Amino acid sequence: MSDENKTTPQELEFQIEAEDLIDDQDEKASMDIPEVVPVLPVRDIVIFNYMILPLFVGREKSVEAVNAALNSNRFIMVVTQKEEHVDEPEHEDLYTVGTVCMIMRMLKMPDGRLKVLVQGLSRAKVKEFTQSEPFHEARIETIEEQEPETTGAEEEALMRAAREQSEKIMSLRGISTQDISSVLSSVEDPGRLADLIASNLRIKVAKAQQILECEDPVERLELVNAQLGKEVEVASMQAKIQNMAKEGMDKAQREYFLREQLKAIRKELGDVGGEGDEMEERKDAIAKAGMPKEVLKESEKQLKRLESMHPDSSEATVIRTYLDWMVELPWKKLSRDRLDIKEAKTILDEDHFDLEKVKERILEYLSVRKLNPKMKGPILCFVGPPGVGKTSLGRSIARALGRKFQRMSLGGMRDEAEIRGHRRTYIGAMPGRIIQSIKQCGTRNPVIMLDEIDKLGADFRGDPSSALLEVLDPEQNNSFSDHYLNVPFDLSKVMFICTANVLDTIPGALRDRMEIIRLPGYTEQEKVKIARRYLLPRQIEENGLQIEDVLMGDTVLAKIIREYTREAGLRNLEREVGSICRKLARRRAEGDEGRFRVTANMLSKMLGQPIFRDEDKDTELPAGVALGLAWTPYGGEILHIEVTTMPGKGKLTLTGQLGDVMKESAQAALTYAKSHAEALNIKKDLDKVDLHVHVPAGATPKDGPSAGITLVTALISSLTEQPICNNTAMTGEITLRGRVLPVGGVKEKILAAVTRGLKRVIIPSQNTRDLEDIPKELLRTIEIKPVERIDEVWPLACEKLDN
Repeated sequence: MSDENKTTPQELEFQIEAEDLIDDQDEKASMDIPEVVPVLPVRDIVIFNYMILPLFVGREKSVEAVNAALNSNRFIMVVTQKEEHVDEPEHEDLYTVGTVCMIMRMLKMPDGRLKVLVQGLSRAKVKEFTQSEPFHEARIETIEEQEPETTGAEEEALMRAAREQSEKIMSLRGISTQDISSVLSSVEDPGRLADLIASNLRIKVAKAQQILECEDPVERLELVNAQLGKEVEVASMQAKIQNMAKEGMDKAQREYFLREQLKAIRKELGDVGGEGDEMEERKDAIAKAGMPKEVLKESEKQLKRLESMHPDSSEATVIRTYLDWMVELPWKKLSRDRLDIKEAKTILDEDHFDLEKVKERILEYLSVRKLNPKMKGPILCFVGPPGVGKTSLGRSIARALGRKFQRMSLGGMRDEAEIRGHRRTYIGAMPGRIIQSIKQCGTRNPVIMLDEIDKLGADFRGDPSSALLEVLDPEQNNSFSDHYLNVPFDLSKVMFICTANVLDTIPGALRDRMEIIRLPGYTEQEKVKIARRYLLPRQIEENGLQIEDVLMGDTVLAKIIREYTREAGLRNLEREVGSICRKLARRRAEGDEGRFRVTANMLSKMLGQPIFRDEDKDTELPAGVALGLAWTPYGGEILHIEVTTMPGKGKLTLTGQLGDVMKESAQAALTYAKSHAEALNIKKDLDKVDLHVHVPAGATPKDGPSAGITLVTALISSLTEQPICNNTAMTGEITLRGRVLPVGGVKEKILAAVTRGLKRVIIPSQNTRDLEDIPKELLRTIEIKPVERIDEVWPLACEKLDN
């Protein structure tokens, strides 16, 4: 802050009374201004003749200068600094022209500063500085007031213009001009009038110093008139902006007042226009959107609100975005279904091999749709392991129907607002992904695939699976309410297709709304056909080769399937085929011409050593080891269960990261073995033998009741020291009374057994109905043995089969 400052008065509010001025030329002449006077530097003010104002003096040199003036004749030379930020100005930091002032009063402040009241007496010019310590002192030369070079009309015109412009500024600022007019009218000297007005104008220090240094009074008055003209222009514009803002202002809202001011400024800049045209365009768009009555009513209501709002307000932006969504949604636009059943069947057969149940269901839907155009869209759920073609099947269905397709991944979704949208009160609110998908498709009847519906989450932001209850209910989704739109939208024409790997994690209420279609894993023969028809041509094309350039037989594909991929789906198979095609593409890029033939002997060089080997097929299983069958979300698996005995006290140890259900199955198996020890020819005293049951792959959690008969068989094999046939696997739940209960995933388990080259599978007799879903060519490669009791299992497990 400045150490020497003036108390800023309002512009041209003159607080100087006539009797306080030393304004008589004779009186001023009678004052003997000394040739050498103390110098007081000031920062942000230029003092003119006849000007009276208080100064706060705080710098040490300045205080000494004031004291020196008071101790002598009270005269002091006030000069302005060139730069305000200089705290200790030297001689070169000061202007050479200033004002000789008389110190009229002095008051010491509590903080040590001085408050002095000074009046400007005469312009003066510094001839030389005589000292700088302990305060600045200079030899000065007073500048006498000159007589005007022009008289008469020009002088009078300049004075009148100065008075009128001063009064105009005051009136624009809402200040009473009566007292000001009387003061200005009493001044007849042009130089004094110029000084009086300049001392009360808010002008920059450099401009004020220019006026001070001007010796000709008329020329000085011209400079003041120029500044007054600029001030009038600024004050007029400010008043105009304020008046325009006040016309439409709600006095209770300061924010609204500021926006009106901004609007007025933009009008002056020519930066506003088109609001009326925008409203007309929105009105026409709403009329053409084909909205239902209640939706149209809501849109028109919001449009009226928008018309009454300021266009730059935040609420107007929200409503504008809302209306854009309402207009762009396809309220009545429907794509025409392809109702040619034979053509649709051809498209489905082209895109996917087998999957007869799914194709049949889609053709049934098209047939009913052809007979009843008003039917509601079905809710299908494809359940199966990864890589069997669930997602690509959705695209194929959309192509067969001739509809738009939109995929929406639900994996890991935890926020309910992703489905229902956010309310418009939130910043950045948007509709849910269902409505977004409808908008992107541009039709009201697309095929929307809800991928990975079994992997939905739930947390404090809501439960998305519960929000889907309305979406996937044909009785409710004809009036689906999105939180953002807040009006009903008809989803009944949308065909929803869900995909999942497992059904257990899908809530029962949601599962009940869907038609479950299971897509089991593929057999080796099916994989070979799919690879031949789809995978190999696609990979050849993607790697820049021609179909005729690559020769790969079915035996090669079968070997890749058996030794390099062991999965229910086809993803790894396509990767391995793609790896072979990339190596062939490199050979072609290096200049190798001709056709490339891939043989089985070349696979180890192109893909490395086989990943999967069936070591147990060619060797005997040791006593205490049995092969079980397990179901996983990724297909069937062969499960080795090992049991060993050791002297002890009848303790049972379970390892291999087993779940509670599987541990209970092991307890039930041991109890059955103890209770039937004589019939099973177990000669060891089970109370003196410790048993250790282990399932390899200890890092993988294992659970479920289907390993019951495998655990019993392994226990009996260990206790009787009789090995089990290495070509036999089994699955089934057991009871303490020896019954074998049905289990799930029979097709996947049998498929896994066939893939591993086993010859026999033991299943519960109640699962024989599941064999209808297994291809007959698959059943010809393996022997299926249904059993009802555990007693039937042991003889079958020990029966040797030819490898």
